[in-house]
Amino acid sequence: MIPIRDTIRPRHTPLVNYALILTNVILLIHVQRLGASAGEAYLLEHGAVPVQLLSASGPREAFTLISSLFLHGGWLHLLSNMWALWIFGDNVEDRLGPVGYLFFYLACGAIANLVHVHLNPASDLPVVGASGAIAGVMGAYLLTFPRARVITLVPIGFLWLIRVPAVLYLGGWLLLQLFSGIQTLTGEAAQSGLGGVAWWAHVGGFLAGMLLIRVMPRRRSGSALRGIERG
Repeated sequence: MIPIRDTIRPRHTPLVNYALILTNVILLIHVQRLGASAGEAYLLEHGAVPVQLLSASGPREAFTLISSLFLHGGWLHLLSNMWALWIFGDNVEDRLGPVGYLFFYLACGAIANLVHVHLNPASDLPVVGASGAIAGVMGAYLLTFPRARVITLVPIGFLWLIRVPAVLYLGGWLLLQLFSGIQTLTGEAAQSGLGGVAWWAHVGGFLAGMLLIRVMPRRRSGSALRGIERG
């Protein structure tokens, strides 16, 4: 299933969400222009490397919990993440306001990375990608807009557009991350092709988003909390 858009229209222009997407695109272009070897070195320096974070607790290592959120391994990695952020992020920003949303996004991403680090303490591979932060956005969306629908493309025989309840779509997504994460813990990831994805970072980010959205203050304008239903 491929999400196309949701049915909630935000009442405010999601400037921070746009800026996050643009920053991710610019940084991927920058990394690719460095060339293969220099680009890999850049990802290693600015990605979140578990063994480095646990053995050295300086500010540079700690900052990689944030800097890694803006780096991606390629265009497919970037586009899949930014598409999800485009669909769900605008309404969460509408709920929290721009400053609150930026803090929320970075906090969810950092927590997601910490979950991955502590489950993979000996790994010397850098974790890059915004998926942990976006998982937090999805968790917040689930609680804030439970009656929303996600217009989804289902390529079964023909291309069908189906309005899937957000609760089912996002809940199903979370279950998939849990199932895949459990396989990595039982050693089945290599055989199933699930290695190389930080599944537990997704789960950690999602749960962090569900928690933070309950305790963070809302945007003061009450009219922004629910948005407008659109067909």
